[in-house]
Amino acid sequence: MGAVGSRESFFNAGFDVLAELGYGGLKLAEVCQRLGVTSGSFYHYFSSWSDFTRQLVAHWHEGMTVRVVEAVRDETDPRRRVDKLIKGALELPHGAEAAIRVWGSIDPHVRAVQAAVDHQRFDAVFESALQLLGNRRQAEMFASWSVYLLVGYEQALLPRNPDGLEWLVTQLLDSLDAGRFRSVPDGD
Repeated sequence: MGAVGSRESFFNAGFDVLAELGYGGLKLAEVCQRLGVTSGSFYHYFSSWSDFTRQLVAHWHEGMTVRVVEAVRDETDPRRRVDKLIKGALELPHGAEAAIRVWGSIDPHVRAVQAAVDHQRFDAVFESALQLLGNRRQAEMFASWSVYLLVGYEQALLPRNPDGLEWLVTQLLDSLDAGRFRSVPDGD
């Protein structure tokens, strides 16, 4: 032990801990042990554990949502944009995302960031779906199903099944292509 590591390596180790041990396992000793560094290395980058956890959540928001949404907005074709958004969602660290949701249930700051993430992800899918479907209610339904599917996958206390999730997402996209969302009635 003794290497300095990097800010990014501490974030990556934090996400790994969240994915493998959940929110309850996110401890300074565990993060440092995974990196093979001392707590002194940690304090080289972060003033406190609270500082680290706030930056970790901000880093997750920026890297797993803001950058992804900005990158796909360059795609002019709304259907290809939906594909890129869904592909990005399938590649998320679902175990860490589930742990962040648990964390958000007890920490108002994390809950606020989680809410912002959910809204940004929803809005990105909704905007593309609206261009494809031309109907707000139908686009809302498609975006809702997309987000619910992925959040449900994160929250289920079942073994991870990436192939099953990909199959479900394919069914959702096939429904979009087949015009099934056009049958959504206009009302609430």
